[in-house]
Amino acid sequence: SGDGGMSTVRVDASEIIHMFRPLRPGQIRGEPWLARALVKLHELDQYDDAELVRKKTAAMFAGFITRLSPEDSLLGEGSADASGVALSGLEPGTMQILEPGEDIKFSQPADVGGSYSEFLRMQFRAVAAAMGVTYEQLTGDLTQVNYSSIRAGLLEFRRRVEHLQHGVIVHQLCRPIWAAWMAQAVLEGALVLPGNLRGGSARRREWQAVKWIPQGWQWVDPLKETEAMKSAIRSGLMSRSEAISANGYDAEDVDREIAADNARADAWGLVLDTDPRHDQGPAAGANPRSSNLASASADVLTQGT
Repeated sequence: SGDGGMSTVRVDASEIIHMFRPLRPGQIRGEPWLARALVKLHELDQYDDAELVRKKTAAMFAGFITRLSPEDSLLGEGSADASGVALSGLEPGTMQILEPGEDIKFSQPADVGGSYSEFLRMQFRAVAAAMGVTYEQLTGDLTQVNYSSIRAGLLEFRRRVEHLQHGVIVHQLCRPIWAAWMAQAVLEGALVLPGNLRGGSARRREWQAVKWIPQGWQWVDPLKETEAMKSAIRSGLMSRSEAISANGYDAEDVDREIAADNARADAWGLVLDTDPRHDQGPAAGANPRSSNLASASADVLTQGT
């Protein structure tokens, strides 16, 4: 059979997750993200094909032969001459032996100029805006970006992606799968949750409460971003848990790994500068300027005595 050995199985709609980005109240079907750009992409593809055909056709003409005798055929020879090539044929590099009274002019096809790339760039920017991505992500063209411009574009794009992660993917995909998995595990006895069945929906929501941590982002300049994050933590504007979650990790897992690393280093007698317990700097809370002043005062008193 032509089905490759596969068979069709009917699945109830209640077991299907139709994930989409809602745009209006009461919407039951999603809209393709390329819907706003499909017409422009189709026309852009036709334009690019037409430009390519024009260039190919112009490149096939190496030169044109003009005859001084008006009675000669204006369409050229219909069949191959003694040289084996007809004048009306289109072959790359076609040349013809001239007869008396004939002249040749080489073809000079018009170039597309600098407007072609700029036109495509503007069209792709419109397509990228319709899709909700940056021009650089759509085309891979990084010739006109710098640190500030690409960072601004990535920040706006990541805000949009985070909205889709938590408002669409987590809400419509992750939560239903998590709830279905937990219900199946309880029914099979693999998971014991006191009060899950008789405690009502409120009790089930307590057991199903979970923190979803998406994959972290890689920054353009990690050093600058890390320093900014460190300053935000020290000034109380951000917690360590929030900073760790932004990188795609769980704070409890990171703390356990740090504790395990420190314990292993102590067991082997290792002293690492990543462990603040072995910091040889001034004591916590000490003011280096006050210590220097006290030392200078002691030196003055010693010299005076």
